[in-house]
Amino acid sequence: MTTQAPNTARKTVTVLGSTGSVGTQTIDLLRANPGRYSVRALVAGSNVDLLARQAVELGADIAVVADATRLAALRTALAGTGIAAEGGPQAVIDAAARPADWTMCAIMGAAGLHATLAAIQNGGAVALANKEALVCAGDVMLRAVAAAGATLLPVDSEHNAIFQAMADGNRGAVDRIILTASGGPFRLSTMEEMRAAPPEAALRHPVWTMGAKISIDSATMMNKGLEVIEAARLFAMDSSVIDVLIHPQSTVHGLVCYSDGSVLAQLGSPDMRVPIAHTLAWPSRIATSAPKLDLAAIGRLEFSEPDPIRFPALRLAREALQAGGGVPTLMSAANEVAVEAYLQRRLGFLDIAAVVEQVMLEMGACTTDNLDAVIEIDRIAREKAHAFCRTRQPHAA
Repeated sequence: MTTQAPNTARKTVTVLGSTGSVGTQTIDLLRANPGRYSVRALVAGSNVDLLARQAVELGADIAVVADATRLAALRTALAGTGIAAEGGPQAVIDAAARPADWTMCAIMGAAGLHATLAAIQNGGAVALANKEALVCAGDVMLRAVAAAGATLLPVDSEHNAIFQAMADGNRGAVDRIILTASGGPFRLSTMEEMRAAPPEAALRHPVWTMGAKISIDSATMMNKGLEVIEAARLFAMDSSVIDVLIHPQSTVHGLVCYSDGSVLAQLGSPDMRVPIAHTLAWPSRIATSAPKLDLAAIGRLEFSEPDPIRFPALRLAREALQAGGGVPTLMSAANEVAVEAYLQRRLGFLDIAAVVEQVMLEMGACTTDNLDAVIEIDRIAREKAHAFCRTRQPHAA
């Protein structure tokens, strides 16, 4: 038997959204593996201090801040380091377009669409942490992936689990896939409790530590609806064979049911460093500092069906996926606006899904042939969502 010498070349990487939750955990993994990766570009929104520290520590070629008003501060922080500094939306896209073996796309929301597309067009591996890329612009992104020969690596723990469970490539034998959901902070709450819930309650996720927007999406279960859409596009599967189960232990992240009766599940601690590390090292693996899974300590694994009455966002997402075209785009945009209004206490918790449904009903079917069309539908949906938010009064907590 012959053995192949290990590939010692350093993998070049870019991190889009390096100062956010996923980004900082990616930086932690890069820091823990010196000599294995070479950082091309780091991109952040406005946190210049952290961005500059990351760039200096990892020896990045360039650091980019999306907020152009913070560019002068970034250049001052990097003076004398030899690290280039740029700012503004176009600079973000240009950084994403720099050749890299692996790019983490963790700029959340529609703001990350152009940069994600630029990274895909490089033809390398793209670690996708931005749900909206496939939800809002799925057709556009998937066409670009095919044209560039890029590889999409899902970072969401659920999609990463499915990706791992399908590692043998035998997709033709898959009967169903199951995405798990923790149920969020309101899994056992009544409608009355949810109606009066303040943002502080919705942000207290029982298992995961995440940013504000995704924490609220978890509480409404819109995140799981977005994940159904993403899974349908990532794995080229009809939504009718994609199930969602509540699993409060957040230990089983995804399951694949095969035609022979086998069910393959990926388990792990609820720690985003695990799926991030999987995509960063893929097709190899690297160690992480995430807690090791102790099934005896967990003791039991529970599963149940989600309640469609208390969590209507799941239904709305499936309806958007079935409608296709630009409907997922407008749904996601309306949700972003409604979540922000709730965080600012201008909207009640249950009104988040209600505003999304209003926008979907008013806008109806629309098409998204290119990214410009996606951005335009996104803009119109946001305007309508803002208008609907103004007609509702938040409920007192």
